[in-house]
Amino acid sequence: MTDALLHGFSLPSKSETDFINIVSAKDCTLVDDQGKQYLDAMASLWLCQIGHGNSKVVNAIKDQLDRLQTYNTFDPFTNTPASQAAEAVRRVSPHPNGRVFLGCSGSEAVDSALKLSRMFHQRRGDSDRQIIVRRNAGYHGVNVGGTSVQGIEPNRVGWGDLLPHVIEIPNDDIEEAATLFAEHGSRIAAVICEPVQGAGGVIVPPDGYLPGLRRLCDQHGSLLIFDEVICGFGRTGQWFASQTFDVTPDMITFAKGVTSGYLPLSGVIISEALNDELVSDEAAKLMHGYTYSGHPTAAAAAIANLEVIESENLVGEARRIGDEMHAGFSALLGDEIINSFRGIGGIWACEIGKDAIPARDMMISNGVVCRGIGEALAFCPPLIITDDEIGQIFDTLSDVLRGS
Repeated sequence: MTDALLHGFSLPSKSETDFINIVSAKDCTLVDDQGKQYLDAMASLWLCQIGHGNSKVVNAIKDQLDRLQTYNTFDPFTNTPASQAAEAVRRVSPHPNGRVFLGCSGSEAVDSALKLSRMFHQRRGDSDRQIIVRRNAGYHGVNVGGTSVQGIEPNRVGWGDLLPHVIEIPNDDIEEAATLFAEHGSRIAAVICEPVQGAGGVIVPPDGYLPGLRRLCDQHGSLLIFDEVICGFGRTGQWFASQTFDVTPDMITFAKGVTSGYLPLSGVIISEALNDELVSDEAAKLMHGYTYSGHPTAAAAAIANLEVIESENLVGEARRIGDEMHAGFSALLGDEIINSFRGIGGIWACEIGKDAIPARDMMISNGVVCRGIGEALAFCPPLIITDDEIGQIFDTLSDVLRGS
């Protein structure tokens, strides 16, 4: 097998033959090149809400490829799938009268939101507002901006100087945030925040924390950005986690679940108020965009995927999954097999009291894919997962942790 592919977040020295080669997938089941089956308890990377091999989305992609495969949406061009996808996204969002900018990846969405947050203050004549506030353990992609504003230190080191004017706050202490705003509030452009932190360890915010951030931003004229790349499209039991926690940000980044990963698509939802500012100066062009912004085939995948989420009530299914996961973890905690657990809807983690990577490897060896984060094992299954498949997760987890 060729070694041409350089894998992300992997040792470059690892041979291609040492990776698990996934060759097919259906619903929640993966199959490798040896014919071994795995339960995908991570929905790939926090993303495959509708499961693998959904014929409605696959056929929508095929149909679009027969008509218009690709074209840009820079002035003077548009395409119907891009416009319809933007409408479908905003319709279920906290900003049904806002606007939607489209890209390809969560990293692109984050960097777009960072640029937009500073741009709004520049246009207001407030050129000193450039500080971006990040939270400890937050993950916001791997482009230069997202790397700079993520709170996972190992991901920030080794690249040289990153984006200036970035300050970190704890992810659980609103008083520390208030202290920062008291000192720097007039210079803070935005706070960027995952409502539930994913790659940082599936960390649910303390009661009052997100409303507190909203209040501080309002008091000091700063913007609030929710990074819902993981949380969006049903993962927390509502279409967006901002609805789950009843806190409305000024901008929302999204990706992953918008197409369930069938094709790359991402974006930024901006509020109606921010859009009013954008259009108030008819001569001010938006000098930002990507070659594949509004890619028609990716947009067609999004439209079909959102229709599946709605028609199969997968937002509601996330709440069922949450109940089952809570019960399973509670049983393991009662048997003292795990130290603690946390989560909401379809995203969970348990603390096992030691490095989680060996346990993750044993889980995969025993046919259940999960992620190891520090001393935690994370689970984020497709929202179509059955109760029996959830039972398989906990049977395997119990066996692995009892034997380790």
